[in-house]
Amino acid sequence: MTDPSSAQPAPPGCPAHTDAVRLAGLEYQQTPSQMYRALRREHGSVAPVLLDGDIPAWLVLGYSEVTYVTSHDELFARDSRRWNQWENIPADWPLMPYVGYQPSVLFTEGDEHRRRAGVITEALEGIDQFELARNCQLIADRLIADFAGSGQAELMTGYAHALPMRAVVQMCGMPTSGEDTRQLVEDLRISLDAAEGDDPVAAYGRVGERLRQLVKDKRVSPGPDVTSRMLLHPAGLTDEEIVQDLISVIAAAQQPTANWICNTLRLLLTDERFAVNVSGGRLSVGEALNEALWLDTPTQNFIGRWAVRDIQLGGRQIRAGDCLVLGLAAANTDPQIWPDSHVGAENAAHLSFSNGEHRCPYPAPLLADVMARTAVETLLERLPDLVLSVEPEELAWRPSIWMRGLTALPVRFTPVVH
Repeated sequence: MTDPSSAQPAPPGCPAHTDAVRLAGLEYQQTPSQMYRALRREHGSVAPVLLDGDIPAWLVLGYSEVTYVTSHDELFARDSRRWNQWENIPADWPLMPYVGYQPSVLFTEGDEHRRRAGVITEALEGIDQFELARNCQLIADRLIADFAGSGQAELMTGYAHALPMRAVVQMCGMPTSGEDTRQLVEDLRISLDAAEGDDPVAAYGRVGERLRQLVKDKRVSPGPDVTSRMLLHPAGLTDEEIVQDLISVIAAAQQPTANWICNTLRLLLTDERFAVNVSGGRLSVGEALNEALWLDTPTQNFIGRWAVRDIQLGGRQIRAGDCLVLGLAAANTDPQIWPDSHVGAENAAHLSFSNGEHRCPYPAPLLADVMARTAVETLLERLPDLVLSVEPEELAWRPSIWMRGLTALPVRFTPVVH
């Protein structure tokens, strides 16, 4: 594979040149893959783009380029204070929860990042995966029981979002139900993926307050949970460091896993390859889960990395302090790795959990897989004749360039009386 940073002479200018593309609009929301193809055709593997408020950045579209950026923290770092655009960013900028520097594992580098990520890894390793699967099955059964008798359901809110939310807050030592927990999850959604009229900055502040209280409670009364294990770890993180890292853990586990569940269910319900075939076999739930990560990865784009110095990438001249958005969905469907457009469901080399030192810390992807797989398999076992209650083309994707998920997944089935 050629080193993507050694490229042809770059065009003059910075991301603000006149051909920069706004990352917004209907085309992006419903058919981002077409948008990525068009960007790739016009700009190659690194495209100049405009974020909210026409703030310039680079969208890294190529698989090898994303891999290169995420493997070279010394060139493309995570500390957002390097950004050369801060003077143009208003305090209430919608993407502030993503880019505003916090004392969080997300923005640390080098030894400090390894220390913080190590605490998260060890806290997550304390989760018994068989117990997590059992808990998820119990949660799934309770959620399904709420709608099983009616013969119809909207699975996005009633199932796909609710299951990982309950599983994740339970992992962290919070009650799985109640207004407090419901509000926390709603605020997380707003801060990660604000809809019209939402205030993501205020929502992010409320998330922090709720988790500060949780950390305070666990200092007094620790339990067999992720928060307590982080507090008791010999690395001796401060309460505020733990709050910030818990936000990262919960946000990374809940929203993306919910969309992974729903995107997999959509695939199973709309693609005939997953229907029972003549011989009675079918492609497995595992293959559907993996294919959804390749073709409809829940985190489409991730902001970001900041160039440590002037450098070339994909034929572009990147300036020190420029922001790079990691185009995970575009990289996963890069024709350089799928020349015949066929994505192999058995291949797990996708970038859906990112790559390099800042990828999802082990064993987070395994835990997400346990949650998603249990959610999908339990639903299909309990409601074996589940079908969409609308035409596949009527399903609408959420208006987001960051997360890939449906606004709703309405289904019908034979009512089950308990």
